[in-house]
Amino acid sequence: MSADNFLIVADSEHDANMRYAVGMSVPDPFVYLFAKDQAYVVASDLEVDRVRRCARHCRVVPLSQCQRKLGRWRGGNDGFAPVIRLMAKELGVKKFLVPANFPHGLARELRRLKVRVKVRPGAFFFPEREFKTPAEVKKISAALMMAEVGMAEGIQAIRTSKVGPGGQLLYHGVPLTSEKLQAIIQIAIIQAGGTANQTIAAGGGQTCDPHEVGHGPLHVNQPVILDIFPRSQKTGYYGDITRTVVKGRASEAVRKLYDTVCHGQQLGFELVRAGTKGARVHAAIQEFFEQEGYPTGRHNGRMQGFFHGTGHGLGLEIHESPRLSAASDAVLQPGHVVTVEPGLYYPSVGGVRLEDVALVTDNGARNLTKFEKVLEV
Repeated sequence: MSADNFLIVADSEHDANMRYAVGMSVPDPFVYLFAKDQAYVVASDLEVDRVRRCARHCRVVPLSQCQRKLGRWRGGNDGFAPVIRLMAKELGVKKFLVPANFPHGLARELRRLKVRVKVRPGAFFFPEREFKTPAEVKKISAALMMAEVGMAEGIQAIRTSKVGPGGQLLYHGVPLTSEKLQAIIQIAIIQAGGTANQTIAAGGGQTCDPHEVGHGPLHVNQPVILDIFPRSQKTGYYGDITRTVVKGRASEAVRKLYDTVCHGQQLGFELVRAGTKGARVHAAIQEFFEQEGYPTGRHNGRMQGFFHGTGHGLGLEIHESPRLSAASDAVLQPGHVVTVEPGLYYPSVGGVRLEDVALVTDNGARNLTKFEKVLEV
């Protein structure tokens, strides 16, 4: 199977491989082929001119032109198989490598039409996606700035809130709920040019479930975890940041938890360098937490301690390789961009998580995150 012939059929708004291939957002599925050192896009008449303008490295073929040659006027995925066969025949190609998420039904139809497809192995369809170029690092940094804008607005809302009956936080005279805080954060991100979904603004006992987005009123003297991961509307790249804050006075137990997580993250940054295994970074932080008296395991039917990975790759997907986790076999290399986000969670105390983004270099890790870390606001 020649590695020179690639085929993707997807939209580039949701599919990272297609976005990487064409460098632009197209909301409906279309065809991308790479054969004989040339990239081709088969696009609808609606998108032809825009693709020609934005994806200049691609030779653009109008879908209607292909359909006329075939003597049919069918649209959507049902019409892609004969179009791909036509393109393959004109290019003298009989087989393509496709990504793992290639539509199964389309693959069956192509095989029926004598066009062979085979899934390309590996974490990335385009292996070079794993290593971010300086231009990509700038795009990630820009998305991270959007995350920091949202974080600043969220923390400001907590800081300026008043304390109402029962310790509830009041924002402009009404209860400050997780939902209200998420909206404040997401509006700020939209104004900065990003989009944010599933923003986490969880308080009190909800902080012990790392993926709980949060619901209901927030309270004084309780930890609030803010985990914000916007996507740039312009580039499609993601930023990711987490902070834990307390309005009022944190308990001594929460303060100790926070300091321990801070030191654990610092240890992680010291270990994030070229040649280090992702599993080693995670194990070192977990060992440190154990030494500090914070074991991980199941207690009263719930997990507690540090029971998620230390970090993940960041780029056109919010979670991509390499991983910093116990199960990771990745070895960090220059150009990797990863999050470093240790956390500790105990239902009797609360949860704390801190997250920054690291660029791996030959000389160690460069922290791309600029936002301060303050527990009490």
